[in-house]
Amino acid sequence: MVGANAPALAQADFETAAPYAILMDHESGAILYQRGADERVEPASMAKLMTVAVALDLVRQGALDLEDTIQISEHAWRTGGAPARGTTMFAELGSRVRVDDLLHSTIIQSGNDATIALAEGIAGSETAFAGLMNQFAIEIGLKNSHFTNPSGLPDPEMYSTVRDLALLARYIIREFPDYYPVFSEEAFEWNGIYQRNRNDLVGQLGIDGLKTGSTNAAGHGVVVSTTEGERRLVGVVHGLATAQQRTDDMRRLITWGTTSFERLPAFAEGSIIGHASVYGGADSQVGLVGERGVDIFLLRGNRQCLRGNITYRMPILPPVKRGDQIAHLNIFCDDQLVQAVPLYAAEDVEVGGIVRRATDALWELAFGWLPF
Repeated sequence: MVGANAPALAQADFETAAPYAILMDHESGAILYQRGADERVEPASMAKLMTVAVALDLVRQGALDLEDTIQISEHAWRTGGAPARGTTMFAELGSRVRVDDLLHSTIIQSGNDATIALAEGIAGSETAFAGLMNQFAIEIGLKNSHFTNPSGLPDPEMYSTVRDLALLARYIIREFPDYYPVFSEEAFEWNGIYQRNRNDLVGQLGIDGLKTGSTNAAGHGVVVSTTEGERRLVGVVHGLATAQQRTDDMRRLITWGTTSFERLPAFAEGSIIGHASVYGGADSQVGLVGERGVDIFLLRGNRQCLRGNITYRMPILPPVKRGDQIAHLNIFCDDQLVQAVPLYAAEDVEVGGIVRRATDALWELAFGWLPF
């Protein structure tokens, strides 16, 4: 079956005041709930997650060391420090601060001065660092985000979606397991200044990160992850009127996600779940697999309603690379779409020869569809 690449889930079993929300299974990427998930939003301080991801990737490559020090420029001090009256680590103008401390401040207390200093120390300027953020976003599969500064300070040209923010959080958890525990630290004390984690959900309902954000225009949002129950979930809500409403709605979403579903193992890791047609490829089809194993999460007591299909956007054109996300496995209960699992190419498919391309072209011309 063919169709849109991002199916919309019907949401009869949960309601949120958030205009933008998503709940994702960390292991498989399956979507359990979404509302306005692909609408562009101002990310506010949740944009700092991308700054952290870029910096930690450079540490992993050896291009940056946690013990390196970065000087606090006048721009970082004036724009993000005490004079700005925003969230800050109160770093002194001209002082040098370790990368590790700048990252702790960025993650725990959302220090704008720390975040700007990181960007300047890595790339020379906020603008140059934003270029790194956008390049990295493309590399890790964020499809609807554009960053113009590292801190999330308001800019009409900066946007993301709650889906992209969830995918970014999932990337950080998966790729930086040794550093991820910093997100769950209750406070950060530096230079005699003690500041509590601005994510007040940390420590509740198994939540061990990640980041809050708010501006007058965007409202209040938060990205969290929890290990409560049988699996890790990543959730995002955004656009709420108050910080308390943000906290309450995320508690409700996490509680619903961790208590309302039963887990049914469906496909082992590497199992071919289905096939998709490739137009003009050396092979006419490509196998589809989950990112890892695929489990189905059904609302408790609804095992008898289960059915599913695979959708993807036509035409799929070669070359197709193994690991490309090209389809979704859609799980229905009584004609209601309750779960969407991303599917990936199981192998490479190169461009076909002239005979194959001509044959596929004739099929499309004659029937408007391709052979399965």
